[in-house]
This record gives sequence, structure tokens and C-alpha cells, in this order.
Amino acid sequence: MRQDDAPSTRRSMKLGRARDARSCRAGLVSTLPAPASPRMVETAPRSLAVMSHFEPMASELTTERLCLRPWRASDAGPYRLLWMERDRRSLRLIDAGGRPTVDDLRRQILEQPADDTGLVLYAVERRGGPGFIGYCGLIVGGVGIEEPEIAFELAKSAHGHGYATEAARAVVEEAAAARRRRLWATVRAWNTPSFRVLDKLGFQASGRISPDPSRGDTVWMTKDLTETT
Repeated sequence: MRQDDAPSTRRSMKLGRARDARSCRAGLVSTLPAPASPRMVETAPRSLAVMSHFEPMASELTTERLCLRPWRASDAGPYRLLWMERDRRSLRLIDAGGRPTVDDLRRQILEQPADDTGLVLYAVERRGGPGFIGYCGLIVGGVGIEEPEIAFELAKSAHGHGYATEAARAVVEEAAAARRRRLWATVRAWNTPSFRVLDKLGFQASGRISPDPSRGDTVWMTKDLTETT
């Protein structure tokens, strides 16, 4: 189960409230939280102003079966495999020259500038079974920093176990704890697994659709967090 078009850029953040994450800590070298989407670039003053209304997300989360943690250099290899598994209609794929390479992705993980959005895109691994299986978190999407977008993508080997729903639910709960009021998700119309995850989390169709005859239309889903208890 996955969010179709993976974020293309990532920015690091060192703020956050680690919660019950002791089992996730070994070997951490980098946090890799929320990227700014190419569709919405926020200036630093705007981001800092918005941050006064919200709390930063925790740097790490745990669920019954998963660790949502900062990224590690060792995630680069399995992350590239995830790129290779993507549907050919996805926007971001390995190009004809083989880029990004594992080294490209490792460099991306290690060389992250400071972040001021308060959002986090977590690496995901199983508790008790270390190893990157995907990512899940919040990014600055097409609506802007005040109403961020949830993004998730898991390796095919991790499909069919409810991990995407479990990770995404933890992120939604953390967003509510950070006083976010609304979340968005953009999903290609053919991406049935992601729609199933979002439905379980209470996301609803907003009525907005971005047409794309070549890659598939993008459906905009949303969730009102003021209704979260």
C-alpha cells in the first residue's frame, strides 16, 4: 500500500517529542522529516510564523508493531529498491541513467539542511526486526504548510499486513496532538490500496480532481482533525 508520487525533496528537522521510541534508536545518523512539495514552496519567515500556531511533531513514534524513526544512511539501499518497485505511471522513477543511485540517496539522507516546518516524514521499520520497509509522515503539499499532506509508501514485501494503515494512523494521531486541524492526501485514481488506507483513517473525497490523461488523475482527499478524539 503506498502513496503514489513520492516526495522529491527532503529537509531535516531536529525538533520533536520522542515517544516510547527506545527500541528505534540504534544507529541513527540523521532525521529526515518533511519535505517541501514542488507544488508549494514556503519561505522561512512564513514557516516560522505558522510554527507559532502548532507544535512540532515528535521525532520518533512507535506503534504495536512498527517504529517510525529518523532516517539512517543504511536506508539508502532498501529505499532505492522501493523506487524500483513503483508503478510505471508514477511521477518519480529511476531514470534511464540509473539515477538516483544508492549513493545519491545516501547523500540525500546525510546532507539535509535545517527544517522549520514542524513536519516529519518518518522512515518505517518493524519493531524487533530492524530494517527500512518504507516511509510515512507529513509534508508540505499543494494546500500549504498549515494543512499538510500525508505521504506513505511501503516496499512490496511489507504489503498485506496492515502496516501502512498502522503507520498512517500513528501519524494522523500525532498531527492532531500537534494541533493541526486538517490533513490532505493526493492519490492517483488507479491507486486502490492507498484509497483503502485513507478510507480506514476517515479521509473523504474533497471533490477536487487534478486531471492527468497520461499518468492518471489525482484525487484530493481530506480529513478534519477537529473531529479526532
